[in-house]
Amino acid sequence: MREFIVEADGGSRGNPGPAGYGAVLLDALTGQTLVEAAEYIGIATNNVAEYRGLVAGLRAARDLDPGAAVHVRMDSKLVVEQMSGRWKIKHPDLKPLAAEAARVLPPDRVTYEWIPRERNKHADRLANEAMDAGRRGEQWSPADSTADLDTAAGAVPEPRVTGREPGSGAEAGADVRAARVVATPSAGWAPPDLGAPATFVLLRHGETPLTPQKRFSGSGGSDPSLSDVGREQAQRVAAALARRGTVQAIVSSPLARTRETAAIVAAGLGLEVVVADGLRETDFGVWEGLTFGEVHERHPDDLNAWLTDPEARPTGGGESFATTAARVAAARDELVTAYAGRTVLLVTHVTPIKTFVRLALGAPPESLFRMELSAASLSAVAYYADGNASVRLFNDTSHLR
Repeated sequence: MREFIVEADGGSRGNPGPAGYGAVLLDALTGQTLVEAAEYIGIATNNVAEYRGLVAGLRAARDLDPGAAVHVRMDSKLVVEQMSGRWKIKHPDLKPLAAEAARVLPPDRVTYEWIPRERNKHADRLANEAMDAGRRGEQWSPADSTADLDTAAGAVPEPRVTGREPGSGAEAGADVRAARVVATPSAGWAPPDLGAPATFVLLRHGETPLTPQKRFSGSGGSDPSLSDVGREQAQRVAAALARRGTVQAIVSSPLARTRETAAIVAAGLGLEVVVADGLRETDFGVWEGLTFGEVHERHPDDLNAWLTDPEARPTGGGESFATTAARVAAARDELVTAYAGRTVLLVTHVTPIKTFVRLALGAPPESLFRMELSAASLSAVAYYADGNASVRLFNDTSHLR
């Protein structure tokens, strides 16, 4: 019986955030690299990315020789322990991936071993190469691989130890390792039949006195309430959603303008409002209340940096787009879990809504500046059990006309 070694890794920036994996298939006797695989998978956690790498490695082994024995080596203690049957799989995102991995080959022909991260450089480099290609808007190709730089050519792999207990490492569920930014999830005609998705209808709050003046209005400013126009807009939203009859719950940002909008809509739908801090707008620092032109005049260098670097922060200690994205992604994952299979109205702000859409598309941070989002507009994103997302609507204002 032929023997293979699979080494796999995955990573995510933001955990969850843009994520990707790498996997390498080795000949167990010679150490020769037989197959390399890497892919962007969109927005996911580290653990999801690691499981996707495992599945890719096992599939490569099966495709090359369906009768082979496979020894998996990974630096994720969580994946190794769960696939070895020593830890329970509790997270809903990981259960289908673990089941998928278990189906690739007969379980009695697959063994697992934890290895330190420094011994998993080949797969790690593959993952990062694919992530870098994604950041550039390109597709990773095996021809571009430099992963063998991390392995001695022709080296015989270290003897495998079946049933070896993992060594020291992160505690269960805490395999958090930063990776580089990646791009879009795998393309496909349609998601598999995974049941009803969690559908988020994203409502930007109605106008405030600052909205027509196009002033920065985040979570660190005066926290304005709706204007009369904004309240009328909220009433129109309520009427439109009542006619559709699909919204089952309402979650709002904690800021006054969103809570007021949510309350008006909730009254029209007969629902209660739940507040989620993760949906609040970005903190724009000392730019709060200023127009774009005023910021350009007073803080040109900070503004230019903010427009080109997602890690840059507004003057005076505001939030960067990267920080906002991490916060929004965490809120999204909590809400997807809490409202699986339901349609939920999220009443929030410009940056969070654009971030929901950007992350669902796997688009780069600069795409935020290429979206127009009107006051009281509706957008929608659906999230499936396998982690895929589908953008269904963006900046709909037909209910206001």
